[in-house]
Amino acid sequence: MTEVAVADTHALVWYATGARRRLGRNALRLFERADAGRAAIYVPTIVLVEVAESVRAGRIALDRSFAEWEEALFASGKYLPAEVTRAVVRAADRLYAIPERGDRLIAATAVVLECPLVSRDPEIARIGGVEIVW
Repeated sequence: MTEVAVADTHALVWYATGARRRLGRNALRLFERADAGRAAIYVPTIVLVEVAESVRAGRIALDRSFAEWEEALFASGKYLPAEVTRAVVRAADRLYAIPERGDRLIAATAVVLECPLVSRDPEIARIGGVEIVW
């Protein structure tokens, strides 16, 4: 069975922009396995929102427009969209120990999909119920 995980924004951005030294060893290996077709990584809708807003604000520089980057990301088949569903919202409601809404929705996506979350976010890592890969 193919390994699956959910990507947090910073992890996906660091991998996509070549800042791979910032990733933990296990996180880097997971992204590399996805690129090799041996893993799949879910990308929550809120991660796309955060990337698009960061590109627009000039905090992230991609090698193409956000729309082209997002299209290529999912066209590979190695990255899968994870929508904000009612189940994700319900799970996020149980994760209010995570102070930031976006982080709650990302963590809730991992909970609903029963996948680990690729993240080094200490606010997420300190709560129970979310398996972290870093």
